[in-house]
Amino acid sequence: MILQGKRVALPSAPVVHQQFEAHAEATPDAVAVVWAGRQVTYAELDVKANQFAHFLAARGHGRGAKVGVCLDYSIDMLVAILGTLKAGAAYVPFDPAYPAARLQLLLNQVPGLALIVASPATAGMVESAAAEVIDLEELSDHLAHLPATAPDVPVTGDDVCYAVFTSGSTGTPKLTAVRHEGWFNLMNWLKLEYGLHRGSHNLVVSAFGFDLSQRALMTPLFCGATQYLLASRNFDAMMAYRMLTQHEIRVVHCASSTLYVLVDWERARGGDALTKLDYVLFGGEALKVERLTDWARRAGNTCTLLHQYGVAECTDVATSYDLAEYRPGEQDIAPVGRPAYNIDIHLLDEQLRGVGAGEYGEICISGAGVGAGYLGAAGPENAKFTTIVVDGAPVRLYRTGDRGHVNEAGELVVAGRMDAQVKVRGMRIDPTDIERALGRLAGVREAAVVVTYPDSGEAELIAFIVPAGDDLDENDVRTGLLRTLPRNMVPARFKRIPRIPLSPHGKVDRAALLDTCRDQYAASGTTA
Repeated sequence: MILQGKRVALPSAPVVHQQFEAHAEATPDAVAVVWAGRQVTYAELDVKANQFAHFLAARGHGRGAKVGVCLDYSIDMLVAILGTLKAGAAYVPFDPAYPAARLQLLLNQVPGLALIVASPATAGMVESAAAEVIDLEELSDHLAHLPATAPDVPVTGDDVCYAVFTSGSTGTPKLTAVRHEGWFNLMNWLKLEYGLHRGSHNLVVSAFGFDLSQRALMTPLFCGATQYLLASRNFDAMMAYRMLTQHEIRVVHCASSTLYVLVDWERARGGDALTKLDYVLFGGEALKVERLTDWARRAGNTCTLLHQYGVAECTDVATSYDLAEYRPGEQDIAPVGRPAYNIDIHLLDEQLRGVGAGEYGEICISGAGVGAGYLGAAGPENAKFTTIVVDGAPVRLYRTGDRGHVNEAGELVVAGRMDAQVKVRGMRIDPTDIERALGRLAGVREAAVVVTYPDSGEAELIAFIVPAGDDLDENDVRTGLLRTLPRNMVPARFKRIPRIPLSPHGKVDRAALLDTCRDQYAASGTTA
């Protein structure tokens, strides 16, 4: 089974920063970035990025080099990113919101790191790196004397533009590389398909290390719009909502769980800033559509919710679905829609053969968005990038490890991870299915299910529930689940919590929930 995206011609050199440069020439006085009460125009940002690009070129860090960026959201962050791209190099986000131990682990995963751009607030986090650490503020006088025009560096669509860390089944971070062609194709599709333009001002709400944040950072500059940045290292719902209220922001990209928080914030305060947006583009985890239904149907809500699917290895987004088309009574799981331009979705069996219409298979992605692979990795990891023959021609694709099918409307539905299933009392189950069932019960506002292994060695399911009120009874929840789920899928324990913890990326922090389980087991003298 193959879902084919619309074929749209790309320029001979689909290079992302050249779109920004075109806007800097056409509308030099337009505001490019707003941060902490400061703003820079397209012309000003272009000059600063050009000067940093010349700095990198003079150091020999040009085409093919990798430049680390460990900065809080700021104007300097965009200078570092654009300057790196203009030099022909690729940038690597080192998110200062990460714990120190994680940053140290990531620093050791980048082969041939040229240097790291940091600030006085972040330099100490990366000082152990073998690469040189520089501060743009300290270099400001030197940079000011470098050429204001772009360096003459040939960059192609096959060149790597950025690389982000993604953890797989091994738990070890892997550095996946994205090509200019894929990134250009993604933003060109967003611009053309959804009519993004110079007025499509954006607010970044996700952590820098998240793959989603890379397109959130660059898409407004690709379209000639203004990029708004939070003056906060971690997601701050109050600050984000205040900015949505005070500025003419039209677009937000975020993880599903972050959207729930923003929607809850608007509901609690009776605001309408979210409802007035043009688009929220969200995804990255299983959708709990019941968290959005009432808000989405609110009178006067003109915001289009785009439920999207993709992986970092394939430039973040592969498919998109307008949630207004979703009918809960007709579909158990909200679709993720149809492919982006120049992207194909393949549903394959274990022998990499196409499955039939409506049948489940592994979701594989081919086309312009497929990345350059894992940097510094070999063997089983890079084997996820493989080649199959379609209609007599070789096709390079990425095996996502996700399981899904195509519904009767021709839209992709993601059912969960191939490797997320666990055996409970001899039967394989997916905890995501239980979360969906919990979310449909009266009195349950939100839920997350984790798997633990006590001393018995048998997998045990624990449901963490955020109640909608004060009268939620565990027996009622258990009984409600038994109406729709087999007994082995009903969690052994239920724990009420005030809110689901989120990771820096804005997704459900299952590690934090597991830590809660371990603490409980430790208190009782057992182990998880």
